[in-house]
Amino acid sequence: MFYPKASLIRLVSLLSATTFALSFRILPVAPRQATDADFFNPLLNGGSMLDQVPGVLGEPLNVIISAQSSPDVLTLDGIINFAKAIGFSTECLGIHSGAPQSANLGDGNGWVNQTIELREDYGDSVLGTCLESLIGGNHFRVFVQNGTEHHTGALFLAVSTEENVTEGHTTAPDGYDTGRDLFSAAAINNGGTTSFGGTTYSTVGTNITGLIQPGSTGIEDGIATDGIVTLLTVTIA
Repeated sequence: MFYPKASLIRLVSLLSATTFALSFRILPVAPRQATDADFFNPLLNGGSMLDQVPGVLGEPLNVIISAQSSPDVLTLDGIINFAKAIGFSTECLGIHSGAPQSANLGDGNGWVNQTIELREDYGDSVLGTCLESLIGGNHFRVFVQNGTEHHTGALFLAVSTEENVTEGHTTAPDGYDTGRDLFSAAAINNGGTTSFGGTTYSTVGTNITGLIQPGSTGIEDGIATDGIVTLLTVTIA
């Protein structure tokens, strides 16, 4: 009974969220200039805005949770709870398959494996990610900028939509940009107010260009991206 209902919810949510996401690409919610207080630009210290899949290619770090967010959001427990507030949760039964990806955020740590991977939960924070593992959906990896040279605490996310299990969980067409936009839409819908587990969040976002080169050079699966990175500032109300 759960899966058919969840599949219907997914269809409806994808249609509405995609419409919002398309408009979000054109008109950021709260346009402003990013500052050094938000994050340190990895490109300025030998880092990269592409993570590294085992091999030579990578996925874009296309969402940044600003260091100006509430400190409790920038912890492991904090990002998990915020993720649950916007429709993501930990992996199915705590099981992760596949090798971790790594990122160099220019903070002095070099290439470091992802902190955690979170998946779309289809309205069920306990078992919903098991459905995502079957039918595909949105997911993201978290990397923390916490090295000795640039310890900002900002969270860099590699967000993408993926195909179902029969397709080998490959990235969906336009999956990097679509994943970013759906993630951002979930965070800033309803005036940016979301909640989970007794914690309420207020989120504002803006789009940044110049950190990732548009196109598909160096990107896993050869899927082009528009080069936009979305900066989200998440405050606990």
